[in-house]
Amino acid sequence: MKPGLSLRVSQHLALTPQLQQSIRLLQLSTLELSQEVGQMLDENPFLEMAEEPAGREEFGLAQVDAPVREADQEAEFGPAFTMEYSSDGGGSSKDEEVTPLSASDGESWDGDGTVEIAADDGEWGGDAKAHGNNLGAEDEVDAGELARTQESLQSHLHAQALATRLGDADRVALRFLIESLNEDGYLEDPLESLAAGLGADDDEQMEQLLHHFTVALRILQGFDPVGVGAAGLAQCLTLQLNALARALAKGSAQLAVVAVAQRICAQPMGLLARRDVKRLVQLCDASDAAVREAIATIARLEPKPGRRFVNVERNIVIPDVLVIQSGKGSQIRFRAQINPEVMPRLRVHDIYANALKQHRGNGSDASNFSALQQRLQEARWFIKNIQQRFDTILRVSSAIVERQKGFFLHGVLAMRPLVLREIAEEVGLHESTISRVTTAKYMATPLGTFELKYFFGSALGTDAGANASSTAVRALVKQFIGAESSAKPLSDSQLSEMLKEQGIACARRTVAKYREGLKIAPASLRKAL
Repeated sequence: MKPGLSLRVSQHLALTPQLQQSIRLLQLSTLELSQEVGQMLDENPFLEMAEEPAGREEFGLAQVDAPVREADQEAEFGPAFTMEYSSDGGGSSKDEEVTPLSASDGESWDGDGTVEIAADDGEWGGDAKAHGNNLGAEDEVDAGELARTQESLQSHLHAQALATRLGDADRVALRFLIESLNEDGYLEDPLESLAAGLGADDDEQMEQLLHHFTVALRILQGFDPVGVGAAGLAQCLTLQLNALARALAKGSAQLAVVAVAQRICAQPMGLLARRDVKRLVQLCDASDAAVREAIATIARLEPKPGRRFVNVERNIVIPDVLVIQSGKGSQIRFRAQINPEVMPRLRVHDIYANALKQHRGNGSDASNFSALQQRLQEARWFIKNIQQRFDTILRVSSAIVERQKGFFLHGVLAMRPLVLREIAEEVGLHESTISRVTTAKYMATPLGTFELKYFFGSALGTDAGANASSTAVRALVKQFIGAESSAKPLSDSQLSEMLKEQGIACARRTVAKYREGLKIAPASLRKAL
């Protein structure tokens, strides 16, 4: 191939570090933003929490990539400023593009004492939460941490094992089996597999291990909660039925029902899941009424014995946006505003900034001075990006409140169809930005707290020629199922016909998808026995 020169014109998008940070902050949840602010307070000495509300830093979205002016360069070391959110629009200021440095930059700088007010290092950033829970022996323990602390399944079983009389080998085997349980309380691996995993050298040693495991398993399956140590669901239910039978008095009528239930658990679990009464009557040699009563007894058992020991993390949703209602009657209005509790009040540390202003680095100090200058610029950009994040959230939330006014007045059945593109066109942002804003952001309304994505739904055609929101259709399906007869639950086809009677064209498959999204069982499983 003959070499040559050619000229080509092309366009490409370059994201500055500041714009990358702005995009990343926009998609963070409230908890993640709090952690990000805490990390920045730890790493950047020029950033601190403001004790009182302060003036808003002026900036504009269009000025993110604008070149810096000489006047702004001189103002870089001007008086310190603070930030607090307000709903009015800000002006614009242009700052030079810098690359954020690592946390280790500027560590050797300790100030030159040129300012009259000495900085108190114990105060700046004091409102920020630390990354870890570094509690000492004399520190107070958070009540929330104590509430989340609960006994594990293994600890509960080990406490019962201490009260048993076992040899050393059987006790070790019992402890090994307890530690091998999953969170539901099942022993998924067979005893042969567990013994082989311990590296038995010969058949005799393997046989001894299996003997100890068998003894330990029999003892384990007698512990509380009943059903623990089972290999699967069928054995778990059988263990509970056996314990129930032992607890009943001889000659009790309930014993016959438990016996039928035990025979049902010996059959394939799919028959029980489908409530195939006719097939179970044939396999268990019992009457129709006895099988139905036995199924009802099984339904009251615990399929997951370790459920109550699972340490479920309970996250409290803190809304990012508050919807305020004003006026009455025809004059009622709804207004969105940022929740002040989730908005960090940050400012540049004025003492450190003034000290850097008066200490112009020369010679060997030039590199340290440049690193600290970039740290100061990084702090200012972080404050601006935080402001921009809440500005964008408020603009999008206000547009959603305006579009979904019917929801706030009449409930979910009055929800309008809404897609990301409509809000993007209204606020002048890209659809991807709207998607970031509405993810993991919550709005507190007079009807409850909802994720911003909840207010978006596709359109379904109606006989009147208008469109109905899929969210409203889901609510209507839930309302129909809630009012159905437990003896004759509504099928998906019947629900589809009922929606058509309401003038909403919705296919059976669409109804099934909505029902599954609402975590509602099909009609065959909702039917009362």
